[in-house]
Amino acid sequence: MRISKKRYIQTFGMTVIALAIIRAVCPSVDDGGTTTSTSGATATDTTAVVADTASADTPRHDDPADMPELPARYSGKLSTTRFFNPDGTPAKHRIYSVPHFGNTFPDQNDVQLAAAQKYGVKPVANRADAEHRMKELVYVGSNMYFHVDKLRNSIPYLVPRASVLLQDIGRSFFDSLQVKGIPLHKIIVTSVLRSKEDVSKLRGHNGNATQNSCHLYGTTFDVCYNRYKTVYDPDGPARRSVRNDTLKWVLSEVLNDMRTNGRCLIKYEVHQGCFHITVN
Repeated sequence: MRISKKRYIQTFGMTVIALAIIRAVCPSVDDGGTTTSTSGATATDTTAVVADTASADTPRHDDPADMPELPARYSGKLSTTRFFNPDGTPAKHRIYSVPHFGNTFPDQNDVQLAAAQKYGVKPVANRADAEHRMKELVYVGSNMYFHVDKLRNSIPYLVPRASVLLQDIGRSFFDSLQVKGIPLHKIIVTSVLRSKEDVSKLRGHNGNATQNSCHLYGTTFDVCYNRYKTVYDPDGPARRSVRNDTLKWVLSEVLNDMRTNGRCLIKYEVHQGCFHITVN
């Protein structure tokens, strides 16, 4: 159908007016229906606009000279860490140990027993009974921070609270060895949860074993101080030997911190060669 020239001009004029009104109300709309940003880029260019803005407004810190200056109140507080000196060299820390092992770790069985009964489980009758208590206990196995010895009179289970404590002790021991420049070693766990059956057998050849042992409650573990598990790096340099006494001194520092912070109770066992530890 042919449209007269006059009618065409009228229709075109009305279209132009309608577009002008739309642009006045919505200036972001152009003839093609795409959205423009204030910089003139289309919606498909949003990423580029953001990148350009970031590059223009965000300082780059590739060059240390471009780093913003810290406020005066932070001056000198962020320049050192536990592992490095201000000049970037590894920090070395002295070994202090504790004044006296027996006086520093004096917590007798009656003191530890109160904590064990508070935070522990009901004593298990035997190993089969322990297997049915897995909702209350967690398995404790050797990992990167500690080694569990071959257990003859206990089974490798603890309440979660005690398991976390053991993990923290092992990790803190690693950190302390690192900052003191001592080759890494793992602590060795020699006793964990004991059933009533285990305690009865143990009392037959160990006069120090008590009938109401803290080990019955899953809150207590023993860490020996005269043996350690060496950590080897097959691709690293040859290791220097470390005396067990040196490792014992470092471990005593870690345990003293844990005890001072209320994490645990500790008895220094002379005849068993271990630290007897109950979570608190």
